[in-house]
Amino acid sequence: MQDYDAIVIGTGQAGPALARRLVAAGWKVAIIERKLFGGTCVNTGCTPTKALVASAYAAHVVRRAADYGVRVEGSVKVDMKAVKARKDAVVAPSRTGIERSLKSLQGCTVLEGSGHFIAEKGAAVNGAELAADHIFINVGTRAAIPPIPGLSQVPYLTNSSMMDVDFLPSHLIILGGSYVGLEFAQAYRRFGSEVTVIELAPHLIPREDEDVSQTVADFLKEEGIDVRVGSKVVRVEKQGNSIAVQVEVGGKVSQTVGTHVLVAIGRRPNTDDLGLDKAGIATDSRGFIQVDEQLRTNIRGIWAMGDCNGRGAFTHTSWNDFEIVAANLLDNDHRSVNDRITAYALYTDPPLGRVGMTETEVRQTGRSALISTMAMEDVSRAYEKGETKGFMKILVDRDSKLIVGASFLGLAGDEVVHSILDLM
Repeated sequence: MQDYDAIVIGTGQAGPALARRLVAAGWKVAIIERKLFGGTCVNTGCTPTKALVASAYAAHVVRRAADYGVRVEGSVKVDMKAVKARKDAVVAPSRTGIERSLKSLQGCTVLEGSGHFIAEKGAAVNGAELAADHIFINVGTRAAIPPIPGLSQVPYLTNSSMMDVDFLPSHLIILGGSYVGLEFAQAYRRFGSEVTVIELAPHLIPREDEDVSQTVADFLKEEGIDVRVGSKVVRVEKQGNSIAVQVEVGGKVSQTVGTHVLVAIGRRPNTDDLGLDKAGIATDSRGFIQVDEQLRTNIRGIWAMGDCNGRGAFTHTSWNDFEIVAANLLDNDHRSVNDRITAYALYTDPPLGRVGMTETEVRQTGRSALISTMAMEDVSRAYEKGETKGFMKILVDRDSKLIVGASFLGLAGDEVVHSILDLM
């Protein structure tokens, strides 16, 4: 058994950064990666999807060129093989850069293969056994596949397998009307696909306020996306070369037939084959590793960072997990996951920037609050650019006058919302 000061399992956002800090502190570190360096963000999340969104936006702007006095002769054609090639080219430097930097890091041993626990302070990979007093789990999540009758019998897509698509689906049916589903929906509609979005909840992106969700639904519908909310998928089946999705609404069942199905109904942690039971590590009913405010598991000397701990599902929360662990472990600086302010974005066009509480959450607290909204059509920059969809909303505690939340749905809302986050 090879002895290390620390073992890091997974090279998502938190893992490599922590490995570098530990090595700089004089620790002997082993880091394990079973597939692609960089985790979800680099390979199947932020980086590739935003590259696709950028290509889709370019096609959209070209189609609108006449609105700006620019003439484009002929129809707009999207070369999906070129779109994928561009996406791959954007991803490659990040993935190879992380791999190269870790493999050249003095004091860090990179092991490629599926790592799993064999004891409380022991792990194995490719038949080699490792031991360390400190172990950091950073294994991320993957698409959750719901037990819908017939789904396992059809060739469905997930956010991961969508990365291999280099053709234009004739009719893409998306199960799930939240962040992953809606970004793909708008992008592929702009590429030229017919798109149907099916969401079980009464409105899209259920965690958001209804006015936000309705505005998103409105601009997606304007682009020709078929949005169906309050719809329960009861069966999926093959029909020749097509896929039929049966949906129940108000007790009545109807059918939608498409060429491809994308499953975007939540995420599940990659903890199934990690051997957590061998180490006695506690998880919740969905398999997420349970942690305290400093991201420590129930076993002394073992931490869980990133999406697999259920305390966040974003690149920036994973990075902040690294900061919290490093601060407490190396810097004698007490930092807690409970201190961070919720912030995230939905990268539709226009984007949604969110920080703090929603209006619904504020109302549920019963606290006295002030609310202010402003339509994007009244914002000069948006008006001048001809991108006036959406609105901004800020919530303030009436007594303390502190900002408690904001929703910026509109031009550059995903960036501008940082001004509110900094104030909070």
